[in-house]
Amino acid sequence: MLSYRKELWFKTNKRRELINITPEIRECLLESGIKEGLCLVNAMHITASVFINDDESGLHEDFERWLEKLAPEKPYSQYQHNGFEDNADAHLKRTVMGREVVVAISGSKLDFGPWEQIFYGEFDGKRNKRLLVKIIGE
Repeated sequence: MLSYRKELWFKTNKRRELINITPEIRECLLESGIKEGLCLVNAMHITASVFINDDESGLHEDFERWLEKLAPEKPYSQYQHNGFEDNADAHLKRTVMGREVVVAISGSKLDFGPWEQIFYGEFDGKRNKRLLVKIIGE
């Protein structure tokens, strides 16, 4: 069995962004040389997420509105966590959106359903953060 590991780094321009990282993950798969197996992609920061969904701008706006209703950024004082930081909402948003995805690899390709794409969700951005790509198989 082969194993591949790579860290990808991101720095967003805004506090919250959704970034389609499918092209980067496909490049990792190509670098790995693995034809059959599994690909794990996980956020290495507690205020960031990795998830699978459709790359449609209206849906991305819906995520933003929905997450802001569930865990509004302000007022900062509403959260116990925000004694030394102001990112309690980002922790909660990450919990809802998830930490990682695992995608099957079949025939040297990510084995997606229709419209599926991999996204990096940043909820406390404007600084360097990383995610892990781990691919195992043959």
